[in-house]
Amino acid sequence: MSVFGKIMSAIFGSSASATPAGATPAGATPAGAAPTGAKPASPTSASATPTSAKPAGGAAAPAAGGGGSAAAAPAAAPAKTVEVAPILDKAVAAKHEKLEWRTSIVDLMKALDIDSSLAARKELAKELGYTGDTNDSASMNVWLHKQVMAKLAANGGKLPPEIKH
Repeated sequence: MSVFGKIMSAIFGSSASATPAGATPAGATPAGAAPTGAKPASPTSASATPTSAKPAGGAAAPAAGGGGSAAAAPAAAPAKTVEVAPILDKAVAAKHEKLEWRTSIVDLMKALDIDSSLAARKELAKELGYTGDTNDSASMNVWLHKQVMAKLAANGGKLPPEIKH
């Protein structure tokens, strides 16, 4: 998984359990709520059992599969708003050290138990398209923090107003 993927997963995964109404159906869809949101997942699961349903629903199965991808992506990202600050504040509190996630990419990564080494940050910079000098870690870190905050916001993360993105 990419470094940014780990950040997204840590924040949006935590929020999924914090918001049971929105997350439970999304999480339960593949397992239990097949008729509602898992029509795409249901034919995939059901197609293994009823073989005749697969050819009969052959045209419907690809459409349902495509719908499943579309349904899964919005559920994980912009379909719901996730309050980022409470998640990160809770993660910081659990660390029992002063971490300034609002201004520091290193502290944000530490709070989420993600490798914050220079190598990991260089990898994150590459993923996000940083064109500056990766040996100038101070400038890179400022850029990374801004980019991560902007990407979180673009994917449904609600940031505190003091964070410029």
